[in-house]
Amino acid sequence: MYEIAVVGGSYAGMSAALQIARARRNVMVIDAGRRRNRFARHAHGFLGQDGRDPGLIAAEAKAQLLAYPTVSWRDASVIDAQRNGEGFALQLDDGARITARRLVLATGISDTLPDVPGLVERWGDTVFHCPYCHGYELGGGSVGVLAGSRMSLHHALMLPDWGPTTLFLNGAFEPDAEESASLATREVTVERAPVTRLSGTSGLEVELSDGRSIYLAGLAVLTKIRPSSPVAEQLGCELEEGPTGPFVRTDESKETSVPGVFACGDLARPMGNVALSVGDGVIAGARAHYSLMRAAA
Repeated sequence: MYEIAVVGGSYAGMSAALQIARARRNVMVIDAGRRRNRFARHAHGFLGQDGRDPGLIAAEAKAQLLAYPTVSWRDASVIDAQRNGEGFALQLDDGARITARRLVLATGISDTLPDVPGLVERWGDTVFHCPYCHGYELGGGSVGVLAGSRMSLHHALMLPDWGPTTLFLNGAFEPDAEESASLATREVTVERAPVTRLSGTSGLEVELSDGRSIYLAGLAVLTKIRPSSPVAEQLGCELEEGPTGPFVRTDESKETSVPGVFACGDLARPMGNVALSVGDGVIAGARAHYSLMRAAA
C-alpha cells in the first residue's frame, strides 16, 4: 500500500507529489497523459516560465520529480476508485490495482467547445479562453468574444484592454439596458448576426450568416467544463456548480467532502491556469502529508 496516490500527473498533480516526496513519504502518481493545455504552443503568466512550451515545462517537472526515490509513476487511467478499509483502492485500465492511505485527485477538467465549424482546429492558437494567457500575444489587434451564455459579457468587458473588441452574441443572450451601457462605455462592438464558421490561416476570419466576414487577431470563448475523470464522483466527493460547469468542492486545506481525499488544480477550482494549479498542488500535497502525520499522532 502506498502512503499517498496522486491521480493525475499534470502541473497540480506533480506539484502535490513533490511536496509528498520531499516529506520522504512514498507516493504513486497515475497519469492518463492528457494535459488540458496540450493544444497550446506556449504557456504565459507563469513566473519564471513565461513563453515556454507547456509540454517542456511538464517534462522537466516530471524528470525532477522522478529523481526522488520515494516517487513511483504509472502511465494509466483510473477506471474505478473505492474506499478500502482505512485507505482507498484504485483499479487502472492496464489491469493494475493500487491501494493508498490517502488520495490526491488532480485529474483536471475537459472543455466542451462551441459547435462552430473551424473552431476546434484553432483552439489553443487564435481561439482561447484566458486573456491573461493569450491576450498579450495578439499585439493589440482586434479581438472577438463568441458568446455562449450571459457569462460571456464578463469576457467582453475585459478584453478591450487587449484590443478593440467585438462581442458576437450568436443567439446566446441579449444584453439588457444596463449591460448595453457597460459595453458602450468599454467601446465594445455588439454583433448580432450568427457566426457560421471560422477560417483563415494568418489571423482569424469570422464568417457571419449575412455573408459578411470580420477579421480578428483572436477570438475568446467560454467553454463548458466537466471533470475529465469519474473518480471524484465514484468516491462520493461533493461537486459545486461554477460559472461554466461543475468542480470538486474542497475546504481551505484542499480536502474534499470525503475524508482522506484531497483535490487540486482545475478539477477543484471554478477557473484556473498553470500557476494556480501549481499553487493548489502545493497545498493539497502538504495537507495530505499532514493528515498522515495527524493520524499517527
